[in-house]
Amino acid sequence: MSQDSVVYLNGAFLPISEAKISVLDRGFIFGDGVYEFVPVYHRRPFRLAQHLKRLENCLAAVGIANPKSTAEWEALFHEMIRRAPYEQQAVYLQVTRGVAPRDHPFPQGATPTVFMMVNPLKLPTPEQIEHGVACVSAEDFRWHRCDIKSISLIGNILLRQMSAEADAAETVLFRNGFLTEGSSSNVFAVKNGTILAPLRDHLILPGITYDAALEFAPKIGVPIETRPVSRAEVLAADELWLTSSGKEVLAITTLDGQPIGDGKPGAVFKKMWAYFQEQTKG
Repeated sequence: MSQDSVVYLNGAFLPISEAKISVLDRGFIFGDGVYEFVPVYHRRPFRLAQHLKRLENCLAAVGIANPKSTAEWEALFHEMIRRAPYEQQAVYLQVTRGVAPRDHPFPQGATPTVFMMVNPLKLPTPEQIEHGVACVSAEDFRWHRCDIKSISLIGNILLRQMSAEADAAETVLFRNGFLTEGSSSNVFAVKNGTILAPLRDHLILPGITYDAALEFAPKIGVPIETRPVSRAEVLAADELWLTSSGKEVLAITTLDGQPIGDGKPGAVFKKMWAYFQEQTKG
């Protein structure tokens, strides 16, 4: 993003170099806020209604009043998309509790800070689609409200750094022997042609692409089991996938240096990936 890129901050469109917030903003002091990341294909936001619903749920979960109506959010997203020079976009939205003297309890009367920016949408490379990616695994040591898309991401950052240092694409997380998600993505297993999806509870983020994959599966003739998935099942899976707004659907072909299945993207992944492309780029 260049210094003259236009962002939105608290009602104004301005160059990013001119966008300023108070050092007492609770997002800066406490990480007290939530965010959304919306992919845009050919200037059309993908599943915007679902992203806005998740935003509403996350704001309610942390006790921040939603500063805009659904119609106002939609209009703002479309204006940001119109102003950006890219056909394929990644729209980032952040809402914090606002500016207040530093104290842990919620301040009375604080006005939420609303920030939005647009970057080019970076998707997996053709090589990654064809050959899959390597991942590592780790114990999920994050807090117990991973369903809230909080800007307090230090746990996710530390876990993602593990895979970065291993030259891997993602860190696959387990809690008490069961799959949760990745540090910045959801994770699916496939066994005998059936998708195994971890439970959508407070220990994983309710991913928009996670939901899309479950919605698309019956349309491509693939059965689903949504239930706890053990580490042993993950290691014995025929296929593993990552899903997220930035990764779309991406095959994991090695985990901790060991091949998943035959070490190549599988047939179910290929069907899901192809259908996903029809929905986003058709």
